[in-house]
Amino acid sequence: APRAAFDEREPGRAIMDQRNERFVPHVLAVMVGTVVDFPNSDLTYHNVFSLSRAKRFDLGRYATGKSKGVRMDRPGVVRVFCDIHSHMNAFILVFAHPYFAVTGPDGQRNAVNSPPNTQPVSMQMVLLTHSASEAATWPYTTVDLPRYSAAQSAHTGRP
Repeated sequence: APRAAFDEREPGRAIMDQRNERFVPHVLAVMVGTVVDFPNSDLTYHNVFSLSRAKRFDLGRYATGKSKGVRMDRPGVVRVFCDIHSHMNAFILVFAHPYFAVTGPDGQRNAVNSPPNTQPVSMQMVLLTHSASEAATWPYTTVDLPRYSAAQSAHTGRP
């Protein structure tokens, strides 16, 4: 095997900020192994936690200007909440591959690193909040998945 196959990589980092008693961004997509930092940019304490199967954690209370991080070590959907502010919620999508993208505030998605000889399949979802006025402000989230070839399907059992 090539030497690079055994090199340890620094984990990636991502940020899910807490501003105006909201998680920003509301939807974050990362790869397994990424450390997600949760800085507190509000003037109040927060207590970020998740009870999701993909990652359970409770960061405890922390003040303005402080930040705590969590390594996402399994693929899946991580629902994030604040124990102090029940209206705060967000999603972290943890992937075992780099073939995904999330739209930015302008509604455009970032480039996707599709493997050679594959066609990306797009899946879109809209995440709604409590009120219709807030729902209109959240952009679509696009997740691109690689298409499996017949040989890959036979090997992995996936369609």
